[in-house]
Amino acid sequence: MSASTPSTTPGPNASTAAQPSGADAAIAERVAKVLSLIRPAIQSDGGDIEFVAITPERKVQIRLHGACVGCPSSLVTLKTGIERNLLNHVPQITGVEAVE
Repeated sequence: MSASTPSTTPGPNASTAAQPSGADAAIAERVAKVLSLIRPAIQSDGGDIEFVAITPERKVQIRLHGACVGCPSSLVTLKTGIERNLLNHVPQITGVEAVE
């Protein structure tokens, strides 16, 4: 399955991300691990995140759930919380974007 193919399994769980192969699989696994460490803080505010895919440009696609949907602070959470952590721990990625 391509790294840019979104998950077909619904639900806010990092393990539902598309399953790429090779080096992309290792990157996706590291991304999922970082997101699993971030998830409890987001859940404590009533939201959740879902790892959807990694684009060919190495952007991580995230789907926001719960209180994160429509929250005025969700962009700040996405960029300063999630993106910053991912860039620090998985330098192969180029950024993070929210998808519907």
